[in-house]
Amino acid sequence: MMFDAMDLGATFVFAISGATRGVHRRLDLFGVLVVAWVAAVAGGIARDLLIGAIPPAAIADWRYLATAVVAGLLGFFASDAIARLKTPVLLFDAAGLCLFAVTGTEKALAFGLNPVMAAMMGMITCIGGGVARDLLTLQVPTVLRSELYAVAALAGAGSISLGSWVGLPVLPTAAFGASLCLFLRLMSIYRGWRLPIARAPGESSRETD
Repeated sequence: MMFDAMDLGATFVFAISGATRGVHRRLDLFGVLVVAWVAAVAGGIARDLLIGAIPPAAIADWRYLATAVVAGLLGFFASDAIARLKTPVLLFDAAGLCLFAVTGTEKALAFGLNPVMAAMMGMITCIGGGVARDLLTLQVPTVLRSELYAVAALAGAGSISLGSWVGLPVLPTAAFGASLCLFLRLMSIYRGWRLPIARAPGESSRETD
C-alpha cells in the first residue's frame, strides 16, 4: 500500500508538471489534460510493458487516470498560484523523479529482474513521462541535455537495486535512493551541476559559451 501511494503521488506531481508546461504553452483545457496524463503515466506504461506487467497499471487501475485528471485540472485552474513558485515544472518534476525511482525499481525487482535491469527499469519509469511531456510541448527533452536528470534517476534506482541485492531493509534503502535522486536533481537545478557537453572538432570553449 505504501508503494502504491508513492506511485500515485509521483503520478500526481508529474501530472502537475505536465499541466504547468501545457499552460505555459497556452494549450486549451483538453490539451493541458492530455499533456498532464502523458507526463504522469508514460514512464510507468513503458516499464510495465518491458517487464511483462500487462495490462499496465496506469491503464488497468482507474486511480491513475483520476489522479492525472485532478492534477491536470489543478494545474490549469491554479496556474497563477503555481507560477509563483520558482521553476515550478522542474520542482514538481524532481519530486516525481525521486518517487518513481523507488516504485519503478521495486516493481521491477518484484517481477524477478536482476538488479542491473531493475535499475534500468527504474530509470525508464522516471524519465519516460518527462520525455513525452517535453516532446508534446516542442522542447528538447531534459534527459538529452547536460542536466543531471537520467543520471539522477539512475543513481537513485541503482542504489535501491544494490540495497536489495545485498539484503538491506527495503524502507531505508528506498528512502536513501529517493533522497539521492532528489539531491542530484536539485543540485543540477540550483547549483548548475551537469555533465560535460560534447564540442565539435576544433571548437574552443569560448565559442561554446
